[in-house]
Amino acid sequence: MSNLRGTVRLTGVAVRAMLVLTLLLGVGYTLAITGVGQLALPWQSNGSLVDAKGGSTGGWAGGDAPVGSALIGQSFTDAKGEALPQYFQTRPSAAGKNGYDPTASGGSNLGPNNPDLVKAIAERRTQIAAREHVAESAVPADAVTASASGLDPQISPAYALLQVARVAEARGLDADAVRTLVESRIQTRDAGFLGEERVNVLALNQALDALQR
Repeated sequence: MSNLRGTVRLTGVAVRAMLVLTLLLGVGYTLAITGVGQLALPWQSNGSLVDAKGGSTGGWAGGDAPVGSALIGQSFTDAKGEALPQYFQTRPSAAGKNGYDPTASGGSNLGPNNPDLVKAIAERRTQIAAREHVAESAVPADAVTASASGLDPQISPAYALLQVARVAEARGLDADAVRTLVESRIQTRDAGFLGEERVNVLALNQALDALQR
């Protein structure tokens, strides 16, 4: 009987502890962190969404409808998947069927010597060289390879500058003005030494649209 009472008591303690910890860590902690995020960093906490003018959408509610996220890349193509000549293009993406699917983040998982990957890179290099009217050797690596996440919103300054002539011609703009715009959008290495210099494609294309308003 004493053993039974001890077991019941311990079970009761365990259940109460589980309930208390669930409330504290599962509910209280979540609400606290969400509240701090909404108060201190609402834009970042809600996905870093941007509107058509390049500004914040204002959090959960309010503001203009979002057109994208500063953290997730997107394609600038027509209904047939062809690159829109008046916009800077992103790097390839293996996330989802059509690329840049945030619910299917990931790379192709193909090794550098995989024949399918080698073929795809060669085809992309030829296509981009023809589109930009440059030699295939001038096409940078990020223009023909997807990132590990498949969601990177940035490209290298080299790839952005490679597209200047095409974009300027498609929009009837001076190439030097477009080049200056690209250079003004180059993000430096974090803390001066982490990562690489890059250009956010969505932000660049939005700045490009604003240039002609």
